[in-house]
Amino acid sequence: MPGELDGAALCGDDAAVTSESLIRLTIGGGLLMSAFIMTAQAADSPAASPAAPAAAPVAPAAARPTPPTRSFHDPGAPQFTVISGAGAKLPMDVDGNFVIGPDYGVSPETKTVDGVPQGKVQQFTMESKDSRFYPGIARDVFGSVDPNNPKTLIVETHAQPYQRTITVYVPKQYKPGSRAPFIVTHDGPKLSAPDIALPRVLDNLIAQHRVPAMIAIMIQNGGGDAQGSERGLEYDTISGKFAEFIDAEVLPAVEKNAKVKLTRKADGRAVMGCSSGAAAAFTMAWFHPEWYHRVISYSGTFVNQQWPFNQETPGGAWEYHATLIPQSAPKPIRMWMQVGDRDLLNPNVMRDGMHDWVEANHHMAAALKSKGYHYQYVFALNSGHCDRAVLYQTLPQALEWVWRGYQSQQ
Repeated sequence: MPGELDGAALCGDDAAVTSESLIRLTIGGGLLMSAFIMTAQAADSPAASPAAPAAAPVAPAAARPTPPTRSFHDPGAPQFTVISGAGAKLPMDVDGNFVIGPDYGVSPETKTVDGVPQGKVQQFTMESKDSRFYPGIARDVFGSVDPNNPKTLIVETHAQPYQRTITVYVPKQYKPGSRAPFIVTHDGPKLSAPDIALPRVLDNLIAQHRVPAMIAIMIQNGGGDAQGSERGLEYDTISGKFAEFIDAEVLPAVEKNAKVKLTRKADGRAVMGCSSGAAAAFTMAWFHPEWYHRVISYSGTFVNQQWPFNQETPGGAWEYHATLIPQSAPKPIRMWMQVGDRDLLNPNVMRDGMHDWVEANHHMAAALKSKGYHYQYVFALNSGHCDRAVLYQTLPQALEWVWRGYQSQQ
């Protein structure tokens, strides 16, 4: 989703390497912002395109209006339980809707702890020319509203090859030859700038036996943002295609390059993202619940951002809470989700009544509750889109909650 973030972006430049190259690193150094919420970088620094022709200059985007602050007492909001205090903990044993903030603390699990075993982070790359799912597209100019269909945009696109970095965390406790549980995260870091925030949290949670000894697979998007981009095509399309791409092309490459085995059991697989990456996470579990049962969503783009237009899901991800969840039998999905009180509202030219992130996430929580899903929904005060202060406080809790009930199949 076209979103700006508070805070620093991952640093480092893309390096030119082959798809078989592999960089191995030991976790260390200063705390970096978790890669899966780097949607600002996703738009500004897309996956490398080593063979792409130079693109025409693009005019700078118009400044986006500051979203209004919404109250958890607003009409249409679900009933919330308020949890006060910076660093306050969410309950691990109940479902429901919770308010946190306006002050936040950094969870101790985000820091290196002496004596805690540290896993390893490795990176390798994948080329668009080798993909049968996503050869790569891009746009030079943002689209305009279709005068015959206000639910979609007219966008001119062109072919755009890319190079995608895959970052893999393997915990110290991994037993070679065993099939490990894992978590997929979207908007993964670029080459030579591996994220260590999520691995550090996992080091601590695994050592405390609060989550299983899981592998983390951080997948860089294909570049660009929103309608007409490769990232938008991957994340905002309401279908099983992106999950199928990961299953057919990414996971085998992870097993080969990182020399690990990944569980085939859906209960041992989680997927997480921010913004459109969060919508993609839910889409993976919705269309392939035989592959994924556990979802974490920060500032989920459950709005109408799908392109090209699909008559079967005319509202894009808005259809999840409008029709798909209410009209379908419950699926074995466990969902942790969050939105900020200053999250996005009408960030682009579309005015179809389906571009309020707060309203969309309220509706998602209500739809999940009405169908009996296990879910936690967090409304964060004093926070914007994919707010890192919220992430630093809640990520350990979100991981622990979403993995509750997991039983190892080893």
